[in-house]
Amino acid sequence: MEQQKQEYQLSVNETLHEQQTLPTQGLHWEEANKRKGLVGENALSEGKRASSIKLLLNQFKDFMVLVLMGATLISGLLGEYLDAITIVAIIVMNGVLGFVQEFRAERSLIALKALSAPTAKVIREGTIHQIPAKELVPGDLVVLESGDRIPADIRWMKANSVYVEESALTGESISVNKHTEPISDDLLPLGDQKNLGFMGTMVTRGTGTGIVIRTAMKTEMGKIAGLIQGTESMETPLQHRLEQLGKILIVVAIGLTILVVVAGILHGQPPYSMFLSGVSLAVAAIPEGLPAIVTIALALGVQRMIKRKAIVRKLPSVETLGCASVICSDKTGTLTQNKMTVTHIWLGGQVLEVTGDGYDPNGEITGEGSPVSIRNNEMLRRLMHASVLCNNATLNEEVVEASGKKGKQAANHIWSIKGDPTEGALVVLGAKAGVNEAALQGFQRTKEFPFDSDRKRMSIAVTYPGGALIYTKGAPDVLLDQCNYILWDNKVIPFTATLRNKVMSANEGMARSALRVLGMAYREMKTAETLDQADQAESNLVFIGLTGMIDPPRKEVREAISKCRKAGIRTIMITGDHRTTAEAIAKQLGMLPPKGLTLEGKQLALMNEQQLDAVVEDVYVYARVSPEHKLNIVKALQRKGHVVAMTGDGVNDAPAIKAADIGIAMGISGTDVAKEASSLILSDDNFATIVAAIEEGRGIYENIRKFIRYLLASNVGEILTMFFAMMLALPLPLLPIQILWVNLVTDGLPAMALGVDQAEKDLMQHHPRSAKENIFARRLGWKIISRGFLIGICTLGAFWLTLHSLPDNAASLLKAQSVAFATLVMAQLIHVFDCRSSRSIFHRNPFQNKYLVVSVFSSVVLLLGVLYISALQPIFKTVSLDWEDWILVLIAAGIPTFLMGIGSVLQTPSSRKRLSYRTKSVTR
Repeated sequence: MEQQKQEYQLSVNETLHEQQTLPTQGLHWEEANKRKGLVGENALSEGKRASSIKLLLNQFKDFMVLVLMGATLISGLLGEYLDAITIVAIIVMNGVLGFVQEFRAERSLIALKALSAPTAKVIREGTIHQIPAKELVPGDLVVLESGDRIPADIRWMKANSVYVEESALTGESISVNKHTEPISDDLLPLGDQKNLGFMGTMVTRGTGTGIVIRTAMKTEMGKIAGLIQGTESMETPLQHRLEQLGKILIVVAIGLTILVVVAGILHGQPPYSMFLSGVSLAVAAIPEGLPAIVTIALALGVQRMIKRKAIVRKLPSVETLGCASVICSDKTGTLTQNKMTVTHIWLGGQVLEVTGDGYDPNGEITGEGSPVSIRNNEMLRRLMHASVLCNNATLNEEVVEASGKKGKQAANHIWSIKGDPTEGALVVLGAKAGVNEAALQGFQRTKEFPFDSDRKRMSIAVTYPGGALIYTKGAPDVLLDQCNYILWDNKVIPFTATLRNKVMSANEGMARSALRVLGMAYREMKTAETLDQADQAESNLVFIGLTGMIDPPRKEVREAISKCRKAGIRTIMITGDHRTTAEAIAKQLGMLPPKGLTLEGKQLALMNEQQLDAVVEDVYVYARVSPEHKLNIVKALQRKGHVVAMTGDGVNDAPAIKAADIGIAMGISGTDVAKEASSLILSDDNFATIVAAIEEGRGIYENIRKFIRYLLASNVGEILTMFFAMMLALPLPLLPIQILWVNLVTDGLPAMALGVDQAEKDLMQHHPRSAKENIFARRLGWKIISRGFLIGICTLGAFWLTLHSLPDNAASLLKAQSVAFATLVMAQLIHVFDCRSSRSIFHRNPFQNKYLVVSVFSSVVLLLGVLYISALQPIFKTVSLDWEDWILVLIAAGIPTFLMGIGSVLQTPSSRKRLSYRTKSVTR
């Protein structure tokens, strides 16, 4: 049984037959309406979207939120209305933030629909009509010209020098020359299906007619829409860990609280008093302020990221970047400038280099390190004239006023190209040599033979004072056949076989370096010569030289990739461009190691999940891939346990961006679809900004661990103080009102200050933490338990010493409880400085974090107020302490932090090394 042909394998007549349409008449209106009734409108489906009310209600189903609601009820029953109001504010704030994020995340399909053409010129019943693009049906004949957006997937029936810009769909930086001939290859990537046109892409040159073969969700753009709809956003590691932490804390806190209450009652404490103490402990043990502090830490991180040119659309994504182990990056516009640039010239056996970036005409042509001018180089002058005159692109300059230092106005020059990017690169080359519109005023174009896919060259005839010329540019292999002479040492000489071989060798060398090579030629026109045919004009030419161009890498990217490697993060290129170009750019950027593999879309298409999983760790470059391939690569890396960041700017990147753990879109060159599917947008399109984002993300996560360490160690200290007292049949060392005061004042401000703490110096020297790493990993759990245990023991010790040094009466108990209260508070405030370092209090400057110093000072002032202001003493059941009491308080409070700090200082280097990140290296 013969296999069914792909659309690009069919001839024009076969396509017309398959679509049952006529080549000149198109469809009848009645038939078109009938087909529309069968296939529907040519519009992208948005899929099922949750209502705004449902999205909002979903924010309050989280386990931690339900626990917080319970804490609110308990606080209200105890009369702690300020606590209750605070918790409600936290719940509402988190719910609103989550709602806004989800609402915006689903707008990617709306942006995708905006890429569809609003109207289309269609041939029906032999006449051209302009109709809404949504009315198109398979079999319609659409007429297209330069500047039109293709309204559906089409098979080109006529193509007169048609070039289509498809980078948003395929990732290829160069406009594609379309033709009408069938292509026999199997499993052809989109970028190589040159007889097809795709919805949403732009015609940049030429005119043509196409047969509509697919509409709506069946188009390539529709397939991407389907991928976006079917791709679920990943839960971030932070969200997962906080949910996990919340459940652990609830179980532990409730269990310990019940033990305290039962132990107190068994040892003769009044049941009502123990119930109030137990509930107070439960409220204190559950860190209801944790979501608020996390939100604040992330929000402040977002503000810092904006200053570093990164716009965060989803708060948790900042933290997620911190544990990214792989960055999958699109090439065009992300790693490269998306501006074709001539970098090398070959003239008369000499290779010249061209400096300058992008479309900025500031640059020069050098040979062996010295500038080369057209004034004394006939070959270079001819090449520049051919580049600029045989060209339809224009270089545009926009001057934007910007405020400089001290308010002075500075002018920014923004250069852009109107026309084909390849021709634009040649115009910029001419400008660098001083050959621009002003310098060529005496030249008048009289004839043009446009570039087409058969001839693979373009020619123009020009007149100038004293004569007339033909200039031709094109693919070197076909242009050489039209040349009988060559410019060599600034003289015209016969084009011998030896010289031809030298030219072809130079062409092959440039091509191996991933340069797109064009040849230039010219000839003097004879007097009264008429030009009717291209072959007549393009004969007996003088070969001038070669130009090699490429979409160059961004300058800062190589260093950024090097930083990623040092941080244990692997960078992978995923592009729709050709293998040779992709590998060349990857090598220039240091992305492709000697034993690194490259895979093409054809190979990926033949792989199943298991086969891809087997090689995905060794592949660093993916070339000629489709949107589905990008999605499969991201998922394969995730199956291997990687936290994947996916960068891109095109429509073709959107499904993978959404599926990745964190999606990153380009702010300047990125399409709206890519931006709406992303979590992070780079406002400067700079890959290097990702490194700053990773550093910020790592710092935020470590800060979250710092205040979790502080809050939980403090809470453990409170619970154990009460628990040990009950087990030893001692009176209550802390009263319910005192426990709630500590929870509200001492836990809050310092914890928030830790959320904005400066990162430690070696933050980017570690490998990324595992996505499966427990929140208590790297001995955080031990630090919490050990510090909490010591805080509890020392607080109880200060209480016992004071109680037994005084007469046995109610006043003595009040004094001992005040000492215990002060000891607990001071122990926590000293411990907060210990939490700044992964080692000990002695390893960081305690005054570096000014916010922390201020918050601790404020808490001390509030403590003194509770102890010494007579109006507050009856409320909080406290008495004034004398200097002897304070000596005991400060010694007992300092023991947990300084004892552990001394132990850390005495640790051996090898034991310290074991405490660092234990994830294996992902670089090879």
